[in-house]
Parts: sequence; structure tokens; C-alpha cells
Amino acid sequence: MKSRLFAGVVAVLLAIVGAVIVVSYAQGADQRAVANLNPVGVLVVSKAIPAGSSIETLKAAVALQQLPGTAVGKTALNTLDGAAGKVTAADLVPGEQLLAERLVSPEQLKSSGSVPVPAGLQEISFQLEPQRVVGGRVTPGDHVGIFISMPTGGVETKSDKETVQLSIHKALVTAVQRAPEGAAANPAPPATGAPAPDPKDVNLPTGLLMITVAVDDINANKIVFAAQYASLWLSREPLDAKDSGPRVMLRPDLYK
Repeated sequence: MKSRLFAGVVAVLLAIVGAVIVVSYAQGADQRAVANLNPVGVLVVSKAIPAGSSIETLKAAVALQQLPGTAVGKTALNTLDGAAGKVTAADLVPGEQLLAERLVSPEQLKSSGSVPVPAGLQEISFQLEPQRVVGGRVTPGDHVGIFISMPTGGVETKSDKETVQLSIHKALVTAVQRAPEGAAANPAPPATGAPAPDPKDVNLPTGLLMITVAVDDINANKIVFAAQYASLWLSREPLDAKDSGPRVMLRPDLYK
């Protein structure tokens, strides 16, 4: 009885050892196969990124992978060092290699045409002073939060009170146009866009800005209403910015 039990234990141990040897050999074969293909490290897109996205947004959506050298594009990147200030020139999809030509300056993106509008959205424009547009430093491809401020009527139960709400999140900016200096408060829309402001420029911006964003039909209604009867403010709101949910701000909320 003991001999049969011992034999059974030995058989199980041999089976386990054999399985480990087979797996180790297979892994070693895979590694040898990859080594024979001269692997190269390259950044590969791991999740969809829209055109005009910043490098900060892009960093969270790419990963360094080892691919056979023959399958790596000539302009494929293995680092984002030196790419600060650039944006994606086109929509990026999971699985594609990040190529150098996919990164351009905001000015190049603007001069090459308007930022592509995602399917199902529509473009709408409105005019604001620079202090309402992050100091006039918003550029095509940025995503913005749109605040709506109403002097009265924002809350039905307190219709005589002032209200503010971040009502539209992460709206894609497709165009930015700047009015010439000394323009009237409500001039006709400029025919062409002016160069985007240098983010390093510390001079106080002047002139109105015409902002065009891509939104759905409901948010387009909100923007038109607010531009006509209320006030609009913008924040630069990247895709990974925190969203704590809708909240209407009243005077008593300021000190909470």
C-alpha cells in the first residue's frame, strides 16, 4: 500500500517537473525568436486619442513595446522627450505606432486646417474677452470646460439669486480667432484666424477672441442661450481632468 502511494507521489512530482520544463522551454523559444528579429522599443498607442491632444494627455495613452525591427516605422518614436508643447496632428487609434509626423505644433495644426469634428457633433462659435478664455491662451485641439453664469433665474427655487455652473465638460476647441486691437465690443467675426498666442508670452492679451467648439446639440443650445442671455467663462480642461459632477454655485457655497 505504501509503495503504491509513494509511486503515485513520484508520478505527480514528475508530471509537475515535466510541465515546468515544457513551459520554460516554450518561453525560452519565444524569447529566442524575438531576439532573432532584432526587437526595437517603440511607443504604441494603447487607447484612442483625438486630434489636437496635448503631450500630457498622450503620455497616459502610449506604452513602450518591443517589436520586430522589420515591423517598426522609420519615424516611430521611443520617447516623448523633446515633444513638449506639441499636439497630435490626427486621431490616434489603439495598436498603432506613434510616428514623429503625428506630433506638430498647435500653429501647424491650425494652419493645416480646422481640427476634425468628431462624428455626431456640431461646431458653434462665440466671442469672449481674453480673461474669460484662460488669458487668451486656448488653441485649436485643446479641450475646455464651459462655465455658465446667470445673474438671476438659474435655480427655480431661488430665481432672484446669482448662479454659476461648469455646465459643459471637455469641449473640443476647433478654431480660435482674435479680433484686431481696438475692435468694438461686438464686431463682425474676423475673416481669418490670427496666429495662436505664444504660451511663453507674458504680455497682457488684448482684443476679443472668437472661439469655436465641437459639441452635441443639447450643449449647442446651452451655449447659444448663455451667449445671448447670460455669461460664459472657459477653463482649459484636458481629457484626464477630474470631474466631480454637476453643481450649481450660489453665494453661500463660496465659503464651504
